[in-house]
Amino acid sequence: MGRPTNSNASTETIDGPLPPGVDPSQGSPGSGRTTAELQAAARRKVALIEGSTPHLASETQSILHARLRIVALLFFAGFLSFLLWNWIWSRTYNQSSHPNIFWLHIGVIILLGIVGFGLCRHRLYSLTHLRIVEVIVFGAPAIFFFILDIHAMRLCCELPGQRSYVPNLVGFWMMIILLYALFIPNTWQRALPVLVSFALAPIIVIYYHWFTNPKVAELLGREEFRSMLTNPPLQVSLAVVAATLGVHSINSLRREAFEAKQLGQYRLKRRIGSGGMGEVYLAEHQMMKRPCAVKLIHPDKAGDPRILARFEREVRSTAKLSHWNSIDIYDYGRTEDGTFYYVMEYLPGHNVNELVELHGPLPAARIVHLLTQVCAALGEAHSIGLVHRDIKPANIFSACRGGLFDVAKLLDFGLAKPIVDMGEVSLTQEGAITGSPLYMSPEQASGEDDTDPRSDIYSLGAVMYFMLTGEPPFVRDRPMKVMIAHASEPVTPPREINPNIPPDLETIVLRCLQKDPADRFQTSGELADALQRANVTDDWDAQTAARWWENHGCPKRKALAEQAIQEAAL
Repeated sequence: MGRPTNSNASTETIDGPLPPGVDPSQGSPGSGRTTAELQAAARRKVALIEGSTPHLASETQSILHARLRIVALLFFAGFLSFLLWNWIWSRTYNQSSHPNIFWLHIGVIILLGIVGFGLCRHRLYSLTHLRIVEVIVFGAPAIFFFILDIHAMRLCCELPGQRSYVPNLVGFWMMIILLYALFIPNTWQRALPVLVSFALAPIIVIYYHWFTNPKVAELLGREEFRSMLTNPPLQVSLAVVAATLGVHSINSLRREAFEAKQLGQYRLKRRIGSGGMGEVYLAEHQMMKRPCAVKLIHPDKAGDPRILARFEREVRSTAKLSHWNSIDIYDYGRTEDGTFYYVMEYLPGHNVNELVELHGPLPAARIVHLLTQVCAALGEAHSIGLVHRDIKPANIFSACRGGLFDVAKLLDFGLAKPIVDMGEVSLTQEGAITGSPLYMSPEQASGEDDTDPRSDIYSLGAVMYFMLTGEPPFVRDRPMKVMIAHASEPVTPPREINPNIPPDLETIVLRCLQKDPADRFQTSGELADALQRANVTDDWDAQTAARWWENHGCPKRKALAEQAIQEAAL
């Protein structure tokens, strides 16, 4: 997804044609499968995300799923505990003494267990299905409690003499009223009939037996039991009123939180990354139902209104970029509190930093494949006067777009111009020195203002060094030492770290990392030509990329994608 340097998840609906010039009937050598099959298998490694409605339906669905799982498992544990206690320890409750109640109890436990553990599966349930599950989760215990109350009222009159008593039937119903109000996201209008039905159940049982059973009527006529006709209705009535007010208060807070996460036409769903300048959220355009990434830059983070004005100018410039390998900027604006935001396309895949951290140095052919595309994106930017100034592994994205895999996307064109945070090498903030210390050019490290496209060439060479060796050109314990090294120290040839690097790529990297800009490639086009002419022994094509995505889908990324799915609406 279009995101900042430390975003954590990226999923999107993937659909599109096969790569140009590829015959669907031809599979990769030795794979036994067609390209179409490889494409389909690889796409399964990139989870889908769907749009949501502009209402609370999406959040209600996600919350309801989680809450029903909790309630079902709570009921399951409670019913199981009571069964074991009364059957094993007290030995007053078994299939011979109370056969119908006992087997009904067993049945409720089994049903709640199936539902509760079924809801633990990572599966997307529709809101309609979840409402049906809601009826089961609360209906099964309610039926059991109702039958148990009837049984208890019958038994109360069968005890001899002074041992007769009238059971208190409202305890279980107070519990179920509380659980329903606390856990189920509702409007008070919808919750009230359900709560009233729970409250009426014990009253119906008591008054039914009072009218139809002479022994119960005689028992309730005693002075010590007369309050059993008035106390239960008062207790459950108060419980219903309190629960209804609670449902209304909780729903109001949910709506306020929902509205607080609205940003113009964009609905912020959840945070997916953060950096020194702001945060990035998975969002959705309310009208088009298109997933996107929204980056927020808060005034207190920027520190200067002029900086926000510059961001705004740069976003307008970046929006002019139309190259396939540049990140698309959809929109930008300011909120009432001065927060600047811009909206980017939402990409599936991994950034280069993640690829190297997860899988080590990349194959030479894959590096050529990705960086040739990056050079093309830089070429368009440089042609209209934009210098990136923050090229680093986290800003180069390997995405799946239009049915193709390993589509390179260059992120944050001209937007991230941070000052060095002396507390950590990899963290930057807005200021005079621009670029990430690990990948900045010597002229950036010297604080020169007139950096030109050759500065990006240096940074791209530093990124290539990282992709080939697994480490940046210079590693020091302090950011200032890293910048000094970029400006004055010779770089260790990458083949001394990784002897498997093709000599042609080492030559290209070392030329990019020349201290004098005049000694580097002068344009991104020259660098792209050199990469394409490089002699690399391996190969990287559409089938290879699809096979990699099929075999190396990141489990962590997949879990994050499943979480995003649970938060998305049908």
